[in-house]
Amino acid sequence: MNINFTLNGKGMELDVDPMALALDVIRGLSLTGTKEGCGVGVCGACTIMVNGSPVSSCICLVGTLVDKDVWTIEGLAEKMPELIDSFVEHEGMQCGICTPGQIVAAASIDSVGASSPEEVKKYMAGNLCRCTGYQTILSAVEDHVAVN
Repeated sequence: MNINFTLNGKGMELDVDPMALALDVIRGLSLTGTKEGCGVGVCGACTIMVNGSPVSSCICLVGTLVDKDVWTIEGLAEKMPELIDSFVEHEGMQCGICTPGQIVAAASIDSVGASSPEEVKKYMAGNLCRCTGYQTILSAVEDHVAVN
């Protein structure tokens, strides 16, 4: 089936099974920044942005993306370099497995308007990390939100 959507600002038309996972389709396009962590939608490593909201791509069927605006870490790295810079400045990553999902979730904060540290912490709670202890991630996101 032909699936049409926008991916990282570019129109896509793919002949794929609409029941395929968005994660697998995206990674099959050589966009390997999106990681699979848990495979059940709870860790946030596979987060993509769909119409401005964070979505777990490991449980998202590609058929649900028809006519939607989808962003991955690769596209956001070009679109929002200041957010990447904030993660680097605050050392908001260690092993890097969760980092793409953390950054995508942080990028989507603009659509909900979280501005206080409490709101940022609540919003980022869906992204798990086993390395950083979260404070460096939260500092990076809070700095980005304050700047934008």
